[in-house]
Amino acid sequence: MKPREYCCCAIPLTNAGIYTTLTEQFVLAIIVGTLSVATPSIVGAATPSFAPWLLALFCYVAAAIQILGFLGVAQEKEIMYRRYVTLHTGSTIAVFAIAAVWTIVSAARHPTAQSNCESTFFPITDSNVSTSSEGQTLCDIFSWVDVGLMGGAWVFFAVVQTYLLIVVSSYGAAQREDHEKYDALNDSTKPLTDEIPMTDRGDPWDSRASHEFDYGRAYGHSRKESTASTVTGAPIQTETYPNGGYGGYSTASHHSPHQQLAREPSTRKALSPSSDGYFQPTSNATDDYMSQSGPVGHPALVQHHHA
Repeated sequence: MKPREYCCCAIPLTNAGIYTTLTEQFVLAIIVGTLSVATPSIVGAATPSFAPWLLALFCYVAAAIQILGFLGVAQEKEIMYRRYVTLHTGSTIAVFAIAAVWTIVSAARHPTAQSNCESTFFPITDSNVSTSSEGQTLCDIFSWVDVGLMGGAWVFFAVVQTYLLIVVSSYGAAQREDHEKYDALNDSTKPLTDEIPMTDRGDPWDSRASHEFDYGRAYGHSRKESTASTVTGAPIQTETYPNGGYGGYSTASHHSPHQQLAREPSTRKALSPSSDGYFQPTSNATDDYMSQSGPVGHPALVQHHHA
C-alpha cells in the first residue's frame, strides 16, 4: 500500500490521523455491537434469534483488535501493527459478511417479516377485523423500507470502512519504510547508500578534480622562486644543491642554473654636513641596503664628518 500523508483530506496521518481512525473504528464497533442486542427487533428483519448476538460478538472482537493497533502506533512496533492490520481486515470482512447475509435473508423472507409485523402490531380480533387489510399494507411497506435501510447502511459503512482500511494499511507501509531508512543508517554493509537523501550534495570525500595550482604535477621536492626580493628591486636569487638536486629529486627541469650569492658594495654616500649639524643620507634607487663593512643584512655604518 502506498504511504499517505493525510487522512480524511485534512488530518495529518502522522500521528493525529491514525489515532483518529483507530478511535472511530473502536467506537463504531462498540455501538454496532450494542445496538444489535439492546434494541427492539427490526420490523423488516427475518433472521434467526442468534443473529444479533453473532453480529455483536464479531463487533466486540473488532473493537478489541483496535487496542492492538493503538499499541503498535504508540510503541512504534511495526510487526505488531502489521498483525493488527491483518486481524482488523479479517474482522471487518467478517462483520460486513454477517450483516450482508442477514440483509439478504430478510429480503428473501419478506412474507415472514410481514406476518411477524402483523401479529405484533395489528393482532386480529373480533373487533378489528376491518383493520387487518390496513395492517397488512403497512407491514408490507415498512418491511421493505427496513430492508432498504439495512442495505443502504451496509453500502455506506462499507465505503467508509474501505477507505479507513486503506488509511491504516498505508500507515503501516509508511511505518515500515521509515524503520528501514533508520536501520540503514546503522547498517555497516550499506554505508552512505544512494537511498539516503542528500548523499551527493557537497561530500568532502567525493573524488573530484581539483582547481588548485600545479594539480596533477609529479611530486618532487623543489623550491619555488620567491617574489619577496622583487620588492626591494634586487634581482631574483636562487639556490643550488650538490649533485644537481636535493634529497634525490632533481630540480633541473624546474630551475635554471643558479648563481652564487654575492655581496655588492654599498652605494650610500656621505654628504657634507649641513648648517644645523645633522647628516641626512641620500637614498639611491639601486641601493640594496647592504655593505661590505657591516654584517650581512644590516645597514653600513656611516661616519659623520664635521668641518
